[in-house]
Amino acid sequence: MAPPVATSLQSKDHKMLMDIIDRLRSKGINRYVNLPQIVVCGDQSSGKSSVLQAISGMAFPTKDNLCTRFATELVLRHTDANSEEKCEVSILPGSDRSPEDSTRLREFGYSEVPDQHDIGVLVDEAKEVMGVGDQGRTFCKDILRIELSGPTQPHLTIVDLPGLFRASTKDQSAEDAIIVQSLVQSYMENPRSIILAVVSAQSNFALQEVTELARKLDHRHVRTLGLITKPDTLDEGSSSEREYFELAQNKDVEFRLGWHVVRNRDFKTKNYTNEERDQIEAEFLNQGIWAGLPRAQKGVAALRTRLSEVLKNQILDQLPDVIHEIEQGLEDCSSRVEKLGTARGTLTEQRKYLLNTSHQFSHLITAAIDGVYGDKFFGNAREEEGYSRRLRAVVQNTLADFSEKMRHHGQARRIVDTARKGDPNTVSRTDYLKEVKNLMRRTRGCELSGNYNPLIIGELFHEQCQPWKGWLADFSSRLFEAVDTAVSATLEHILDEVTREKLWRDLISDRLNKLNQQLQNKVAEILRPHETGHPITYNHYLTENVQKARRSRYRDNIKKGLWAADILDPFGNITSMPLDTSMPLDTSTPLDKVIEAIVEHTEADMELYAASEAVDWMEAYYKVALKQVVDDFSSIAIEACLISKLPDLFTPQIVFELTDDTVRNIAAENWEKADERKFLMDKIDILTSGLTDLQRLRKSHHQHMTSMKDVLDTGADSSRTHSPTSKLSRSGSESPRGHSIRSSKPSDRVTSLFSRSTTPESATPVSPWSASARPRKLEPEPEPEPEPEPVAPPEPEPETYSKISKKQKKKIKRAVVDE
Repeated sequence: MAPPVATSLQSKDHKMLMDIIDRLRSKGINRYVNLPQIVVCGDQSSGKSSVLQAISGMAFPTKDNLCTRFATELVLRHTDANSEEKCEVSILPGSDRSPEDSTRLREFGYSEVPDQHDIGVLVDEAKEVMGVGDQGRTFCKDILRIELSGPTQPHLTIVDLPGLFRASTKDQSAEDAIIVQSLVQSYMENPRSIILAVVSAQSNFALQEVTELARKLDHRHVRTLGLITKPDTLDEGSSSEREYFELAQNKDVEFRLGWHVVRNRDFKTKNYTNEERDQIEAEFLNQGIWAGLPRAQKGVAALRTRLSEVLKNQILDQLPDVIHEIEQGLEDCSSRVEKLGTARGTLTEQRKYLLNTSHQFSHLITAAIDGVYGDKFFGNAREEEGYSRRLRAVVQNTLADFSEKMRHHGQARRIVDTARKGDPNTVSRTDYLKEVKNLMRRTRGCELSGNYNPLIIGELFHEQCQPWKGWLADFSSRLFEAVDTAVSATLEHILDEVTREKLWRDLISDRLNKLNQQLQNKVAEILRPHETGHPITYNHYLTENVQKARRSRYRDNIKKGLWAADILDPFGNITSMPLDTSMPLDTSTPLDKVIEAIVEHTEADMELYAASEAVDWMEAYYKVALKQVVDDFSSIAIEACLISKLPDLFTPQIVFELTDDTVRNIAAENWEKADERKFLMDKIDILTSGLTDLQRLRKSHHQHMTSMKDVLDTGADSSRTHSPTSKLSRSGSESPRGHSIRSSKPSDRVTSLFSRSTTPESATPVSPWSASARPRKLEPEPEPEPEPEPVAPPEPEPETYSKISKKQKKKIKRAVVDE
């Protein structure tokens, strides 16, 4: 058995936490979801293997020619004191391996503790199986998994990566350097990876690539822990020693997780036991400049505890995000599997698949037309993709725009009282009447002088409605494009890419083109009465519009006459005395003057008067016809000829009528789709299993923390009630032993007591209120004068607090009260 090693975090909850993450990783879930992990990165000869040996107590190859040729996953688990040590070695095939190679590599296994705890023999065997060597590949993406369990091991999982290098040698080329950097970078890029950046004090810090990579990939410096190795190679009192000491103090390159210092075995001490190695390290780090570092930042014993705590916190912090990412992955896989459908090897299966998808298509298209957007297919209306799938909303908004365009820009020329210069789309009424007068002369029939040919109304109207054809063509094209987009999105949602392309080519495309042709024919039919022939309508709004136009013009003429006679001012106010209408009528009465003023502003040119009448009738008919065209285009063309027929594009009835050859051509799947379905089903199984484990873990952790806080809050309340020092304790100033109490909340002290690492059974338990349990400052503090330490209350066995007996809980409450 290996020599005893100080361990930390030995609770069953912590073991369950680590075991679940490792089980997920061994199942291959990390191929789809990034899992929290610690990755050991550094340049070659930086001392990574020696660090692993010191942490695990196992002898690793210390030359960069074996385990650094591939990633090594070291899984350490603490067991009871009476348990035997166990060692299991396996290989996780890389993603670039063929199915045959993957099967062969998975068959490799070793389940005995090696002699002298030398793991190098097993690494040699794994290297041979992987084909890494002179005759094979230099580096590979396979992972060597080493699981060690025993009373001396901590709860920890770390991944050791090949060392970075630049210069090529006879054993490794420049291409190998690129491969290694790509492999290391892929692990470091994982946003849930804790980067243990190993820096050798034997080399110039500026020349070591790992810290540059860490700062590049962890730009916020929140998930990198720096590790300085080989500090004994520095000359005592030198500037290099001072620089590395300041680096360890987090003054030069700052990381949120800080830095740590360990002393590696050298050539003289390579055969020393772990106990002797730790003793030599402790003596070195407790003297000279390194004595100024806090104990929590130096030595392999503190490193084990620190790494365990960092990994535990990282797992708990990332747990909600990991669960969310798995849920998203499952949703994506389910959607893709639904598109692929069941296996379609026979004609019956193929027709059944098309029947099912046709039903889904009709259902979704009908919902899009009816404006019922409850299905997840419709997505988010704030996004363009979600809006384009809401076909009813798109059609309504487009037709509303069409109505506005026709109302404001449907006329070839707008007839106004005063036209703007340079505007070809407007014409003054005076100029337009002159044009109509000349046109009346050219189209004169048998009508008497001063009248107009009724056909001129149609001719004027045909000129005015010329823009209609362009607007109808434009908006029918827009709406058909919107329909095409919605249909394509629906098929994409329910079908895989290959089947969708075949269905579109052999069925949907032709049927859509027929609908488009029907739409264009209907649009032409709607326009035809307005482009040729005499205007016809029996709408009473026609005469009403004419009467409104006449009344408006008569009113304007009367106002002009009154203004000319100075009876009205420009603001419409009467300026002369009220008229006496009881006086006898003669030419000298004021009433005659008023009438004469009005008559003078009556149109005397009969041709202009007739032209004005014709224009009034044309404009009145234009308004009636405009409303009719807008409504006909919306209801008869768009709704009846296009929108209402979309659900019939692909229906179960159509599938029943398809020939067997057509069904095979559309629905038969190739081997690629069969492989994709198998891949997705395997992924769903892995993600589902992982999600179940993680949800159970989250629930267990929540219940565990809640139960501990409830029990300790009860004990703290009792302490405040009965303790003679309760007033002092409540003030948060000082404990009875004179130590500062940092938190006045019992729930905070619960977390401090029970979420902290639990020591091994053989170690002396420490009270959470003792000086040694308080967080240490980074700067060295003067040693306090010794004082008698009271006997600390016994702690429960290292197991979940919520599962211990009532008697033990009472002991804990009593211990809190006594404290």
